Amino acid sequence: MNQFFAMMSRMKYIDRWALMRNARQETISEHSMEVSMLAHALAVIGNKRLGKNYNAEKAALIGLYHDANEIITGDMPTPVKYANDKIKDAYKEVEKVACEKLLRMLPEDMKESYFSIFFPQDEEIMLWKLVKGADKLSAYIKCIEEENAGNKEFSTAKQTIYEQLKEIQLEEVKIFIKEFLPAYGRTLDELSE
Repeated sequence: MNQFFAMMSRMKYIDRWALMRNARQETISEHSMEVSMLAHALAVIGNKRLGKNYNAEKAALIGLYHDANEIITGDMPTPVKYANDKIKDAYKEVEKVACEKLLRMLPEDMKESYFSIFFPQDEEIMLWKLVKGADKLSAYIKCIEEENAGNKEFSTAKQTIYEQLKEIQLEEVKIFIKEFLPAYGRTLDELSE
């Protein structure tokens, strides 16, 4: 019996932002889908606007699975995860062990196809950086949505994440922020015009 996909389906039960009061709860599954779309968009921006040669579909796939280890580890709150280098290093090891466990759930003939989705390979490091940028964009978008719902709980997180986005050395992220991010503050009626 192969358990991998049954395990992946459990992403819908893991809530994000555990330490925050949410106007609308977000699951790892929802977040992963958004990161996948954003990573794909960043790769397309890189290819079309910056002359890059990204595999946009692979970027999307990495984004789809980027937090799958949290099925096992749970979503560790950022202030805890990054409290100090010792905790950060220990958590990275826990994430690695969780990814290895997930890969062991696949049949032997499929493991190789999934390995680089869980563990970055040299030729795909830039795709992983795009996914990291997409992950930050998704977190920022969540803050915008919460703020639009009248929830001030996310104000500090929004400012912190925006500063992190400005520090990301990816032109693709800067282009997305300038051209696409402003629409996230609009209502459905405004978006439909």
